[in-house]
Amino acid sequence: MIIAAEYSFNDGHSIQETHPYLLQEVKDIIATVDALHSKVKESKEITMPGKMLYSPPNLNSAFAQGFGAKGWQKKRVTCHYSTDYYRPGYLPKQMRPAYREIDFLKGCLGVEIQFGKYAFMVYQNLRV
Repeated sequence: MIIAAEYSFNDGHSIQETHPYLLQEVKDIIATVDALHSKVKESKEITMPGKMLYSPPNLNSAFAQGFGAKGWQKKRVTCHYSTDYYRPGYLPKQMRPAYREIDFLKGCLGVEIQFGKYAFMVYQNLRV
């Protein structure tokens, strides 16, 4: 696969200075994924019947293999939500802890793979 575009979210471009070796690993892994091997899903949509599409599970598996081989791991991070903004006298119900699950984490850099509207995200400086 190739990186066709980049968008810096929350100063994300700064990883080029802070974690260049991890960013290079991410780029190398992306380059090793052969998307054509995942073009195995036949469309059942009326507008494109029979057209071969990319299979998200196959692509996820290819990325998991590439990141796993380089020591990246899936990580669940607990989210702590502030109660500072509730109005006086209001007590929120006790809720189960919320969390984010990061697809691949190494050091303090996390990568989220998603097929759809937000295709690929990289997190940095995670506190876990």
